[in-house]
Amino acid sequence: MASIKEIRTHIKSVEQTLKITNAMYLISSSNLRKARKQLTDVEPYFRKIEVTISDILHHSPEISHVFFDKRPGVQPADRKIGYIVITGDKGLAGAYNHNILKLAEQKMSQSAHTSLFVVGQVGRSYFQEHGIPIDVEFLYTAQDPNMARARDMAELMLDLYLEEQLDEVYIIFTRMVNTFQMEPTIHKLLPLDPDVFPEYEKNRDSYNRDVAYVPSVKAVMDRLVPGYVKGDIFGALVESYCSEQNSRMTAMKSSSDNARAMLQSLNLSYNRARQAAITQEITEVVGGAQAAF
Repeated sequence: MASIKEIRTHIKSVEQTLKITNAMYLISSSNLRKARKQLTDVEPYFRKIEVTISDILHHSPEISHVFFDKRPGVQPADRKIGYIVITGDKGLAGAYNHNILKLAEQKMSQSAHTSLFVVGQVGRSYFQEHGIPIDVEFLYTAQDPNMARARDMAELMLDLYLEEQLDEVYIIFTRMVNTFQMEPTIHKLLPLDPDVFPEYEKNRDSYNRDVAYVPSVKAVMDRLVPGYVKGDIFGALVESYCSEQNSRMTAMKSSSDNARAMLQSLNLSYNRARQAAITQEITEVVGGAQAAF
């Protein structure tokens, strides 16, 4: 059995760890609420862009636009594919980073011509350690998802696509299905697929009327699509951030529960050791008294 001093030292160490895990849980909880509110505040704007693009596609089914060009002339083996991989800047978040990196490696192994765009220090370190070249690193983005960073990322992806340096662009992130389920997801950013834009119920009455887009359908799409891509990227950044915070909350709650269970066991051991020491002292006193007589 460990000595009383060793058990007491162990108890103090576990208590300090419990304070840290509790603090990290509360911080992650606060960050999660803020990020959710940030996404909720801008969601109506991007939903309106999506509805407008859907409206254009259903009024002008014959539309031909560069952002919808799937480049059928490029053979599948020759297609240049870009992947935006969103990881965290920190660990202690369960399997959050591992799952997304595993999915990214799986998808990248299926194509010979890939470009890698990384968000998060964990992804950066992982790909560097495994000798996988990184084309662009979006630093300081994982812990601060905002519209400015999403716009910069969207503009870079759109430029590379329009210059035909990339034929397809995907974003790999973690979707927060609910509090208990986080799902690694791959979402296609470019080219856009008309089937992704459904016919919204509230707009059906207007489809029988002639609609004119000024100055032209192409000009309107030139303005709308970059905003839509920016919204897609911003949504993925916030979803990933929320998933990371939720995973860290779960991990820290589990750690705190384990620490409390360990403290309970250590306190029991401490009391037993102290009782044994007291019993030993009483035995020695009694033995000494008996020897004196």
